[in-house]
Amino acid sequence: MVFNCTELQKLLWYYYLSPAYGLEFALGVPGNLLVVLGYIFCLQKWKSTNIYLFNLAVSDLIFLCTLPRLSYLYANNQKEHNIVGCIINRYILHTNLYSSILFMVWVSMDRFLLVRHPSRHHFLLTQRAAICLSILSWVAVNVQVAPLIFYMINDGINGSVCRDFGSLKDVDNILGYSLGLMVTGYLIPLSGLCFFTYDIAKLLNAQEGVIQGRTTTFRRPLRVVSAAAAMFLLLYLPYHVMRNVRIASKLSWTGLTLCQKEYIEGAYILTRPVAFAHSVINPVFYFLMGDQFRELLLAKIRGLGRITETISGSAI
Repeated sequence: MVFNCTELQKLLWYYYLSPAYGLEFALGVPGNLLVVLGYIFCLQKWKSTNIYLFNLAVSDLIFLCTLPRLSYLYANNQKEHNIVGCIINRYILHTNLYSSILFMVWVSMDRFLLVRHPSRHHFLLTQRAAICLSILSWVAVNVQVAPLIFYMINDGINGSVCRDFGSLKDVDNILGYSLGLMVTGYLIPLSGLCFFTYDIAKLLNAQEGVIQGRTTTFRRPLRVVSAAAAMFLLLYLPYHVMRNVRIASKLSWTGLTLCQKEYIEGAYILTRPVAFAHSVINPVFYFLMGDQFRELLLAKIRGLGRITETISGSAI
């Protein structure tokens, strides 16, 4: 049997994208929903970190709810013909993509300031500052993603099939926009994560000989920030590189054959669920942050368990 390179996309849709998106939905929704409900019902005193993480969890939860539709379409080898639904889906996807790393930058900044100002007297550690930064972050991300809506509307006018970011027709303009979005939405925030990781490590090393016994406790922020930087580097970088390569491969002057373009698109498809896996991993950070959230949530769950047992006993 001779392999036809033009069938690669459909094979990846059915055997890779559909199960991958279904798995991410199944694993990500319970964790993020638990965090959102836990913050609402368990956390009485919200600190700046909690505000950033709550925004992050809500963003992830909304995004994850779009995956079943994509999984269904790919499993049945169908394309989305509802242009409005397509635009909303892609808008949510990319808004989540760039809001996630931005909110993690603020979490990293918060951890750095907490190590430097344990008494939380810095104005950026206040609830008001966290709310203002969260609002500005949503505005900034929406401004970044807004041009994509314009390109998708134009693409929808010229055709009736919903295409992903890397497959839109207006190649020349899309490539410039994609590169700009990569720099402003990904590389600059990633640099912020690396900067705060370095500064926390530097500050802890300076405090090592001054604050005996306390630097061990303060090592947790360093581990959390380092893990966040590593996560976004490993998950996001392949996607952004291949998205731009995929768009560039459609330019006429590249002279690529049909199969070469198909293989590039296949590599781009492989990176997409990897990038979106951050929504599944993010809940881990909520439980590593401390601030008594884990203890309060477990206490609430145990309390609900005792109430259920009491009700069951009374019914008997």
